[in-house]
Amino acid sequence: MPIERKIREYLHKEAETMECPPAISKRIEQSYSQYFQRRRSEINMKKRLISGLVATAILIPTAAFAAPNLIEMLTRTPMTVEQVKVDEVGKATLEKLYNAFPETKSFEIINASKVQGVQTSIILQEKGGIGKKISLHTNGITGAIEHVNQENWEPKEKPLTALTEQEIKSKVDYLIDKMFGNLEEYEFAMEQMENPDQKTFMLNYSKKGSKTPFYQVFVQENTISVSLIEGETTPSNIKVEGFFSTNGKPDYTADSFLNDEKLFSLLKISPTKLKQELAKGKSVVEIAASKNVSKQQVIDVIAQTQAEGQIQGENNDDVPSSEQMIKAVEPKVLQVIEHKTETPW
Repeated sequence: MPIERKIREYLHKEAETMECPPAISKRIEQSYSQYFQRRRSEINMKKRLISGLVATAILIPTAAFAAPNLIEMLTRTPMTVEQVKVDEVGKATLEKLYNAFPETKSFEIINASKVQGVQTSIILQEKGGIGKKISLHTNGITGAIEHVNQENWEPKEKPLTALTEQEIKSKVDYLIDKMFGNLEEYEFAMEQMENPDQKTFMLNYSKKGSKTPFYQVFVQENTISVSLIEGETTPSNIKVEGFFSTNGKPDYTADSFLNDEKLFSLLKISPTKLKQELAKGKSVVEIAASKNVSKQQVIDVIAQTQAEGQIQGENNDDVPSSEQMIKAVEPKVLQVIEHKTETPW
């Protein structure tokens, strides 16, 4: 029996009784983004196969538990090189990369896409289609680079996994320092994962006293994959952070939706008071109902603000209409306003 089938059957059997840690779910989503881009033109993906494909792609047995969240990844819209260069998030991402690694200015953009208002992804490679490659995944709301995948930056005859652990750490430190910032205040832990098919190292960088990694890194063959786990993921103009939690952590997507002046005006409530009410276990819908405001009114206000923000951030003629954007964002708005916090603050 092919190993892919064995893994898929095992995952489906175990998924009902196990729970995937939030950090792994996020890592899987980001890794799947890269995988899907490579396979876009080769496979007609079906939802019922997602968990097995993800497991095969990155060989993490808990992948199946993140499958429901991965459906959103299928809504990616391809971007041309010209669109990337005029896109606000795309331009900022490239500028960050070029400042960190000037040699990448000569690289070609071989793939780019976005999930509307959520994430922009760009893949660059040395001209000629071989050699160094780097993939960047940027938060479409905050503009923060959340994932970097660096491939083939070491000689084939001596890949990363052939280096000593100290040498591997030095390579990872350099990438993080260039793309994210200095690591002086972080504690470090490194372990080799149990992967008989491919030598893999996991490196966690945590702030002193924290149990959650700030940066989580996987090193495999000649690839360094860095994820920003606990970084700054809220916009600088956020008024209140941590309106409620998801999986035991502040939900920053909810923050970006709920920090809305029109919403506060509609509900006749301050941001701080809204957070206090949510902390009691209420949902935004329930709070609105207590003020004789309907669910649809809340959806309309938030969706309109999100659509306006997205339109302002675009500078090309291919921008969807306001009505299309509102329709696209409504399901996520509904999820946010019906959610009840899982952790009292």
